[in-house]
Amino acid sequence: MLVAVITGAAQGLGLVTARMFAQAGYHVVLTDVQPLDATLTTFATGTATALSGDVSSEEFVMELAAQTAALGGAQVLVNNAGISMIRPAEETSLDEWNRMMAINLAGPFLLCRELGKQMLAAGSGAIVNVASVAGLGGVIHRSAYNTSKHGLIGLTRTLAAEWGGRGVRVNAVCPGWIKTEMDVKDMGSGAYTDADIVNRVPMARFARPEDVAAAILFLARDGQFVNGVALPVDGGWHADSSWDALRLKTRA
Repeated sequence: MLVAVITGAAQGLGLVTARMFAQAGYHVVLTDVQPLDATLTTFATGTATALSGDVSSEEFVMELAAQTAALGGAQVLVNNAGISMIRPAEETSLDEWNRMMAINLAGPFLLCRELGKQMLAAGSGAIVNVASVAGLGGVIHRSAYNTSKHGLIGLTRTLAAEWGGRGVRVNAVCPGWIKTEMDVKDMGSGAYTDADIVNRVPMARFARPEDVAAAILFLARDGQFVNGVALPVDGGWHADSSWDALRLKTRA
């Protein structure tokens, strides 16, 4: 049985990713800080297991690893759980900074460490960390978030170098803005509008969760020779250095 662990699976990208992996024949282990009982009922019987908890808790990660081992061990780990915050750097408290690092960076490290042990013992496996275009550059008023995602890409590259020769590949996806519950919350702060994103993206739309989930599934599939990449799934956001007026002139 192929087992894929998906964090942050109660909604948004995590849930779409879990469904895509289940459709691809994986038994998916769903985890989220939110309750998952209702979510689990939307999967076919025997295709999914759920465990609620905080990925930044070492105790919870150990429990998750034990449950995964009982299923035969993880072949895939998708570190999707994360939080966002829009706040000027000078107004960001240490508690807010530490919480961001705990969930967005320490949690993925703990999961990589514990589930990576299972993969290393088996001599194969794939880890996909969900970073962000904010991990490839700077976005104003997101000092804590950006730093956590830069760190996650650094962790990805380091583990890819450390574990690639032992059969475990580690990659990251770097989504642009996706229409999910997190985006609705961020946009509700008044920080940006739909037009701000659509006008900035060469493909002239938000990413869909399915766009990013498909890239995750591609990176996770066995037999790949892709290791240590930070793959933008952003419609060309990171590639385009044009200004908005010039970009908009090129559209049909």
